[in-house]
Amino acid sequence: MTIPTSTPIRAHLRFAVHYVEMVVAMFVGMFALGPVWTFALPGLADYPAAGAMVMATDMSAGMAAWMALRGHSWPRIAEMCAAMYAPFVLLLIPYALGVLSADGLMMGGHVLMFPAMLAAMIWRRGDYYHHGHRHA
Repeated sequence: MTIPTSTPIRAHLRFAVHYVEMVVAMFVGMFALGPVWTFALPGLADYPAAGAMVMATDMSAGMAAWMALRGHSWPRIAEMCAAMYAPFVLLLIPYALGVLSADGLMMGGHVLMFPAMLAAMIWRRGDYYHHGHRHA
């Protein structure tokens, strides 16, 4: 018995694997670029809001590079990068008002980033369910 090449289970699996790939690429960007900023801007830790945006940039760079390598369109890459920044931008408001601590800003931004990424992928699920290889 042969299994069709395009089953709902395979599509869900492809979607889940892509999500995991994006998370891994995000962490690679964070760990690869983090030391660069620490060296280039040694006082960055004193400015949590700026540090949060730099962290979002690091993660976006890793994820954008992976998505570009996988042949995703620039609009999809931009949407996914926006999902990296959106939680931090939203949390900057309570942080600026003194309602949220610096640790809360960083922790909250990182935690909310995962559902933000998933929401972007679900919104464009056709692109992520059927994107298994580079497009010419």
